[in-house]
Amino acid sequence: MGDRYQELFSHRAQQMKASDIRELLKLVQQHDIISFAGGLPNPQAFPNEEIKKIAVDVLENDAFAALQYGPTEGIKPLRQKIAERMAKKGINCEDMEVLVVTGSQQALDLVAKVFLNRKDIVIASAPSYLAGLSAFLSYEGKVEQTPMDSQGVLTDVLRERIHAIHRHGGNIKFIYALPTFHNPAGVTMPEKRRKEMLDIAKDYDLLIVEDDPYSELRYVGNDIKPIKAFDDEGRVIYTSTFSKILTPGLRVGWVIADPEITRKLTIAKQATDLCTSTFNQYIAYEYMARGYIDKHIPKIKELYGRKMKIMLDALKKYFPKAVKWTEPEGGMFLWCSLPDAGKTDTREILKEALVQKVAFVPGNGFYVDGSGKNCMRLNFTHPRDEDIPVGVKRLAKVIEEELAKAKEYKFLDTAPIGV
Repeated sequence: MGDRYQELFSHRAQQMKASDIRELLKLVQQHDIISFAGGLPNPQAFPNEEIKKIAVDVLENDAFAALQYGPTEGIKPLRQKIAERMAKKGINCEDMEVLVVTGSQQALDLVAKVFLNRKDIVIASAPSYLAGLSAFLSYEGKVEQTPMDSQGVLTDVLRERIHAIHRHGGNIKFIYALPTFHNPAGVTMPEKRRKEMLDIAKDYDLLIVEDDPYSELRYVGNDIKPIKAFDDEGRVIYTSTFSKILTPGLRVGWVIADPEITRKLTIAKQATDLCTSTFNQYIAYEYMARGYIDKHIPKIKELYGRKMKIMLDALKKYFPKAVKWTEPEGGMFLWCSLPDAGKTDTREILKEALVQKVAFVPGNGFYVDGSGKNCMRLNFTHPRDEDIPVGVKRLAKVIEEELAKAKEYKFLDTAPIGV
């Protein structure tokens, strides 16, 4: 049918774009490329033996239920266990407020489906999680981004931005927040700013969608309560996942929200996939019920914390002095900013980096307006320890050659996050 398909696609589908990251991953599968590109957990962090034992036990003892369709909300034992665990983070909820989803990405898709009309506005950080932006844009929402520094979203600027949008008649539905070990920036909002963001949401009667896949992965400093822990009005929709603390292949995540919101999300999910894999939910439940989760997370933290330190040490040793980067307290990523934002384009740098057998994600994909061309996201959790300094050294050489092309360079006042 050739080009006829284009005419058959819906207007919404015609606006969809492939994820830069997912497309990039296709290019870096060669075994000799050191990849800092994907947001991939390290296979060494997968509790293979525990999963194998649980799977066998589930099939022997609960096969009829585990291999059958399940309730759209998720199996009750798992929702109860999630509610119990969330209480340790300061989020007090009943199992009726918990919706099990097929990875936290489905949560973002369902939120967009339920709340966004065409041209409704979502406020997000600049930069922000690419797949989150894609979810909102795919339902014809409009994303307005607001700047960050090394402590997350600048709440005073956020308030001004929201006020200006309201003054011009814009219809804002929610703020999209990644306050803990931000993807892609790696920074963490202090408690003061979290409370300020919640106050802003109250003042303008907005929701907050709190995306929290990484908070269990803290390597430095003290835990900070989620924004949801301070929410006394049902204003925060909290999402998280087992992908980083169990395995991403199970595709099990969850949403915690006011029961009215959870019910509407459940109805939307019924039309999407009926239910999240019941078998995988049983595995996730047993993983928690048997206490494996609290024994395994420290092992993940030791592994990733070591890798983060290796990368930070390598950046200090090899990267040009003119390059800035964030120093995360946890999570999976850090964010680099190169000088001369008007000329430097990390998409072009990536082409040469791939020739030198190292990969990263260019920064512009994390902005809806194409900004961030002088930035890049680096993942430190997936590469082997011994490959991290080698990859950083290769990348440093490529960056040095790029900077050498410019006689003068400087950071703009509006340059994205650095240190």
